[in-house]
Amino acid sequence: MTTTPQHMLLLKKYAYLLIIIPPALIFLSEQLWLAFGHHNLFAFSTLIFVYLMVPVMDHIIGKDAVNPDEEKEVPALSGQRYYRWLTLLVLPLQLVALVYGGYLFMTTDFSWIGAIGWLLSVGTCSVTLAINVAHELIHKDTRTEQWSGGLLLATVCYSGFKVEHIRGHHVHVSTPEDASSSRYGQSLYQFLPHAIVHNTANAWKLEAQRLRKAGHSPLSWHNELIWWNVISIAFAAMFTLTWGWMGLVYFLGQSLVAITLLEIINYVEHYGLHRRKLDNGRYERTTIEHSWNSNYLLTNLFLFQLQRHSDHHANPKRRYQVLRHHEESPQLPSGYATMVVLALLPPLWFRVMNPRVEHYYQGEEHQLTNAS
Repeated sequence: MTTTPQHMLLLKKYAYLLIIIPPALIFLSEQLWLAFGHHNLFAFSTLIFVYLMVPVMDHIIGKDAVNPDEEKEVPALSGQRYYRWLTLLVLPLQLVALVYGGYLFMTTDFSWIGAIGWLLSVGTCSVTLAINVAHELIHKDTRTEQWSGGLLLATVCYSGFKVEHIRGHHVHVSTPEDASSSRYGQSLYQFLPHAIVHNTANAWKLEAQRLRKAGHSPLSWHNELIWWNVISIAFAAMFTLTWGWMGLVYFLGQSLVAITLLEIINYVEHYGLHRRKLDNGRYERTTIEHSWNSNYLLTNLFLFQLQRHSDHHANPKRRYQVLRHHEESPQLPSGYATMVVLALLPPLWFRVMNPRVEHYYQGEEHQLTNAS
């Protein structure tokens, strides 16, 4: 796509409103089965859109090579409230999509296949809204953004991400100490259980350490994880009281799908990359070379530029609208939706990604041995 940098920045400003599409797909799916029948088939509509249509459109629309000017545009863009309010708008969108998705789950005569398709679809919507946007919000300093990020994570029962991602993942990224950084030769199915269990436990450990340093007991009201988990329990209770045990199955099911997709994306973002250990025993500073980058415009608009992940890790406080593309960063061959599907098929994943990792460490092949 060819346009001037100024026009591209203006286009992107309003194209971030595409964030309404994931929850809209919940409503669209219902309209499709009301119009044409086949509700068990249309339960998969969101998956078809995300994992088939978006990858095709990514490659048709192409990449976004525009970076905002650091001196003239970044300060102004960073301070515009529009971008902040857009992320805060996602909280009510997530709540509406979650509740209406539950209503449809309970009032539609799905087969077991259709029910699974619906949980996968709602979970995909939740990872796009709740976890992706919470990721943006929890990196910011304002109380409103912090609380909104925590509430979004509570809707998918993964509040530990708020603690572990900031104090664990960003500190230890691309080292053996980070469970969210996949190693060269490690399959997704080796990675996933360890990542989910370790990151959940590590969040509680990190919060306990913080509280002890501040002179508080980990089992006190100062522990933010207790509060966020109480909110998750309240959501679970609400769905159970409203729709019985199947309401609980729905809420926990979509949460599990969202959590799993988050960790699959973590697998994609850091596969095989690691920070070199220095002579003093410490690791080199995190740079734009320690995360995979993807610059396909459409998916970046849907995900508030999460795919510009290299710049995010090098500069965690940068707001999504001013994240930059770095051509020298390791580049994924496609957008996240395609890479998630590849990750689910380890032989195909290794065939596509291992040569890229090996090229990155060309001349330092011993690094691959140490990383695996």
